[in-house]
Amino acid sequence: MLYNLVVEFQDKLDSIPLLRWIVGIMWQVEFRAFAAVLISFALALWQGPGVIAWLQRKKIGDTAEFGHEEINRLMQGRSGVPTMGGIFLCGSILVTTALLADVWFNRYIQISLIVLVWMSGVGAIDDWLKLTSSQRKPGSRDGLYSWEKLVFQVGLGLVVGYFVYTAAKLPDAHVLNLPLQRTYPPTAVKDFVGLRLDLAPSVIVLGVGAFAVLCAFFMTGFSNAVNITDGMDGLAGGNMVITSFALMVLAYISGHANTAYFLLVPYVPGSAELMVLAGAMAGATLGFLWFNAHPARVFMGDTGSLALGALMGYIGVVTRNELLLPVIGAVYVIEISTVMMQVSWFKWTKRKYGEGRRIFPSTPIHHGFHMMGWKETQIVTRSYIVSAVAVVIALVTLKLR
Repeated sequence: MLYNLVVEFQDKLDSIPLLRWIVGIMWQVEFRAFAAVLISFALALWQGPGVIAWLQRKKIGDTAEFGHEEINRLMQGRSGVPTMGGIFLCGSILVTTALLADVWFNRYIQISLIVLVWMSGVGAIDDWLKLTSSQRKPGSRDGLYSWEKLVFQVGLGLVVGYFVYTAAKLPDAHVLNLPLQRTYPPTAVKDFVGLRLDLAPSVIVLGVGAFAVLCAFFMTGFSNAVNITDGMDGLAGGNMVITSFALMVLAYISGHANTAYFLLVPYVPGSAELMVLAGAMAGATLGFLWFNAHPARVFMGDTGSLALGALMGYIGVVTRNELLLPVIGAVYVIEISTVMMQVSWFKWTKRKYGEGRRIFPSTPIHHGFHMMGWKETQIVTRSYIVSAVAVVIALVTLKLR
């Protein structure tokens, strides 16, 4: 909104020497992206104490029930800590993005705000039903059913995929960006500056159906993956900070023609504006981490985790880097993969041997490490290291074409 107002009154601001600098910096998406980090961080810090106090008054706290006696014992200190902290986390992202991004004309930003509100709303309903079930009549539902959440997630992903596809101004934005594959023929820098390159003959250009399905898959997958990872103080939040900065880089590359052509990755006009969204995600999560660091004063709950994961998948799809997301979000992929492996193996062995068997001591895997003797702070810190290394690997592969 602030960006759009500056653009709207650019001539008047330019005529006032003391205000002319505002126009210059607001035109720079890089400045607005890093400003978004600071503003969303400040908003999260400002809102946090009030929201936490409100949640405590409402007695909206975690029951610390993990379905495993040993894990319950290890995590008993988190009992009663307020959850639904995603309210101020997502609120900070929403306000900051609306303030600094092109919300009037950029379709990618408009869709991202819909994703944010939709998924945080679904998460909030799920959290509220879980945390107030004891205050309602016996037999009341304990959260949304899994199939209900899946319908909301997949349905949104398909709709978003369709509108992202139709919003694209070039066929480059529909390319299936395979690892190490060149989107454009190698061209000398002096030959492409200011021009548009043709796609390489070998690239695959997706149709609207395949694009929508791909979008739904990654948005739903990472929404659930971040949700599963949100099980220890600072675990999901800290990794999302690292991931968000990586998403800023991807948005910058895909949204600037010369950079995309130089690296031979798809150029997606308008996607650079998503740098502001990614910056807001990084700053808001940093602010949330202030209260979520061990020992946590609040947890994000489904309200925050479902929305953050969906936005991660969304930015990856828009910038045509969805196949790079499993590397960037390695920790989230490991977490959800261990759950899927454990559940599948348990069900198969139960049918075959009459008794379910486990691959890991407990899943998600961070609980398994906890049972193996790792301290909670060790698990969280080491996950940050894995995320940082994974992000570096992912960004390095952009040049290996």
